[in-house]
Amino acid sequence: MKAQLRRLWESRSPRERSIAAVLAVIVAAVLYLWLVQSADSARTQLRASVTKLRAEAIRIEQQAAEFERLRALPPAPASNTDLRTLVQAQAASAGLDRALVRIDAQDNDQVQVSFGAVAFSEWLSWISSLQSQRVRLDACRIEALSTPGMASVKATLVRPKQR
Repeated sequence: MKAQLRRLWESRSPRERSIAAVLAVIVAAVLYLWLVQSADSARTQLRASVTKLRAEAIRIEQQAAEFERLRALPPAPASNTDLRTLVQAQAASAGLDRALVRIDAQDNDQVQVSFGAVAFSEWLSWISSLQSQRVRLDACRIEALSTPGMASVKATLVRPKQR
């Protein structure tokens, strides 16, 4: 095969050889430029992807740390008090009992509360204090009232079932 190519090359005139060599150089240069341009565009895309992936990795690491922190918390204390009684006591201690219109117990671990006109910031603080008691907000409907900072709230509160 090599010998055949050599004979073919030598059978060409010097002018044909130089034209073939120039064409080969041009084709090689075009291929090289095409490869460089493709690599550059891919590098630009990958650089953008790396930035996004690093940000996502940082976010995931933060979430993992938060998960480990929450996992290390002691289990919820067993309480003989039903949730309705606990919610009423927490509302009274927060000074929200005057705004508490209704409290209905679905069972020992789920209640629905309705507040007429309550200061939204106080209500948020109250919900935060309930979370420390392992009570979470399951559903909520908040309507702003005409008085600034005041709201009407209907919420469902739950706590994990005791095992």
